[in-house]
Amino acid sequence: MSQPILIWGAGAIGGTLGAALIRAGQEVIFVDSVKEHVDAINGKGLKIVGPIFEDVVPAKACLPEEVEGVFQRTFLCVKAHHTEEATKALVEHVAPDGYVVSAQNGLNERVIARIAGQNRVIGCFVNFGADYLEPGVVQYSGQGAVVIGELDGRFTDRAESIYDVMKAFEPRALITNNIWGFLWGKLIYGALLFGTALTNDSIADVLANEKARPVLRKLALEVATVAAINNIRTEAFDGFDPTAFGPLATPEQTAQSFDDMVAHNRKSAKSHSGIWRDLAIRKRKTEVDAQVLPVVEIGRESRVPTPLTARLIAMIHEIEDGKRSLDLANLDELSKAAA
Repeated sequence: MSQPILIWGAGAIGGTLGAALIRAGQEVIFVDSVKEHVDAINGKGLKIVGPIFEDVVPAKACLPEEVEGVFQRTFLCVKAHHTEEATKALVEHVAPDGYVVSAQNGLNERVIARIAGQNRVIGCFVNFGADYLEPGVVQYSGQGAVVIGELDGRFTDRAESIYDVMKAFEPRALITNNIWGFLWGKLIYGALLFGTALTNDSIADVLANEKARPVLRKLALEVATVAAINNIRTEAFDGFDPTAFGPLATPEQTAQSFDDMVAHNRKSAKSHSGIWRDLAIRKRKTEVDAQVLPVVEIGRESRVPTPLTARLIAMIHEIEDGKRSLDLANLDELSKAAA
């Protein structure tokens, strides 16, 4: 029996991933900061609902202050804006020859590497649909791309090992020498998702809206331009082609990518993004500063203007603070930032 895997964050991503690994025979220990969630997992197991599989898996869980020992294989699955705090706690439990796999949204590998050291980080790209519903219950709503890769592009035994583990979760998982290309590709897609979250409409409905597409295209172009100027070769995934939003894209390429994203999202049981759920249902802060703000900061360093991205962040903050309602008209207002 191999050593247990420590999964720090047992919500949407961590809970779904960990449950699948337990079903595949891996020993998993969950860490989560929500006591009710930890108690529910320890008392009744972790329940997974949704169209992919439904199960209740017996599992061990603890609060961050209760973790004991060190682990070679650890996954960080917390919200992006909790990355720094969680990494500082997690790194104390990573074995000298161990590593952290960042199964999150955004460029969190940069933060983890600064705290743990780049040689102790393995990049990870995930795009499956999942939601934390209540203590002890997570919904796995749609399969999506899973990619593993070393930050420096090398193929290593440890990356191959994690790749094998991830195939137990997603058989179509990939290993790559261009993990940054996938992460930046997801940033372009993520900017589009934050744009859809300004409204109450579903992801697919907003992306299919011909009136919304021009401003969303300009928003994605800003992120793609920052990536391109920093020599990032973005990678396609799940019907999304980031080059279709790049500086050299034709209108036909962009329209086709929009259509492909609509088709992909129509098939998912998750109609709205986790961003929208944070704003509309949970009434809590989103990951916008941790996910999208780095684009503005890197753009500033690279002398690439990002007025739409900056305005998007401000509008999300206004919704978080109760100063703006979710409405399709927000996209019309966002378009004025490009004028």
